[in-house]
Amino acid sequence: QKKNPFSNDDRLASKPAHTHRGDPTYGRPPEGSRTEQRGKDAHSHVGKEVEELCLIIRSTGQVGEDGHVSVTFGQLFETYVTISNKVVGILLRARKHGLVHFEGEMLWQGKDDDVVITLL
Repeated sequence: QKKNPFSNDDRLASKPAHTHRGDPTYGRPPEGSRTEQRGKDAHSHVGKEVEELCLIIRSTGQVGEDGHVSVTFGQLFETYVTISNKVVGILLRARKHGLVHFEGEMLWQGKDDDVVITLL
């Protein structure tokens, strides 16, 4: 579009011509853009869902001998699915941030109902 003589879109002209992997702006939206703001909003929303998931685990789970609260995936799924249909995705994000622990790569409803999820 930058080389298109019929294009009057000034937004395209303001973008850098080439970015390379070493460049700190590589793979990121332009600063101050609506795309950057949408990304920040989405990150904030997911963070709130992770916090809510941890609260649900704390309220529905049982304290174990080690002092950590644990709940089975089946019990958590039944409780949390009424709040959000993204239970597994939010669990994976919480695990990535070191907030919960469970065995396995992915959890499947029915098959993994007995997997224990521990709140760290």
